[in-house]
Amino acid sequence: MSEENEMSFLEHLEELRFILMRSVIAISVVAIVIFVFKDFVFETIIFGPRSTDFVSYRLWCDLSHAIGLGDQLCIKSIDYDIINTTLIGKFTAHILVSIIGGFIVAFPYVFYQFWSFIKPGLKLNEVKAVRGISFFTALLFFAGVFFGYYVIAPLSLQFLGNYKLADVESKITIMSYMKTVASITLAAGLLFQLPIVIYFLSKIGLVTPAGLKGYRKHALVAILVVSAIITPPDITSQVLVALPVLMLYELSIFISRRVEKNRLAKG
Repeated sequence: MSEENEMSFLEHLEELRFILMRSVIAISVVAIVIFVFKDFVFETIIFGPRSTDFVSYRLWCDLSHAIGLGDQLCIKSIDYDIINTTLIGKFTAHILVSIIGGFIVAFPYVFYQFWSFIKPGLKLNEVKAVRGISFFTALLFFAGVFFGYYVIAPLSLQFLGNYKLADVESKITIMSYMKTVASITLAAGLLFQLPIVIYFLSKIGLVTPAGLKGYRKHALVAILVVSAIITPPDITSQVLVALPVLMLYELSIFISRRVEKNRLAKG
């Protein structure tokens, strides 16, 4: 009996190993594609927020005119340059962008692989209760990624890149610029997974709607702290990160309430 259990455990480890291998291969394939099309990736996507014609800047300008502020929210110039200070700097940035981009694009597949590993251990009613989990996980992740890229990253780059201090000229290294864009984009995508995390914690009884309500003020402080960590030190970016996460927290309370209600109804 113990040998069968041991074999079963080893078989699960072997299956997990294959899942990890498939996930790494998927990320690597996408990363290679991104690496090959470096001109489009860097000029259009990574360096997109450096152009005054970037879609976010145009929308802000339209909003500024619509609410009677004139050109106050319009971005008319980009007053910082991007430089490379090390021999390997550009190549390292290229590699990192490819890997992070590979993970972002392949995230739905990676999640599906791990979900396929977990799913057989659930009861039939539990599987039915989380039907469509892969879709909603991917939807929330990409919503966070787009929010980070089109809202938080441009605001952060404008604030920090154009920040004036005496006569110090702004020349941003490519690694600093790339890490700012990539970290904000990826972090926003992961933060948007909050409802999914709360759902599973509610299913196993570690989280309750009453507990979430009771810790709402603590959550507010925690979200503001996390927002301060993952964004540059300007209040606008921190608030823009915190607001949607707070909305997701309220959504999580609703989800937890539904989970508890279903559990009580079943006895």
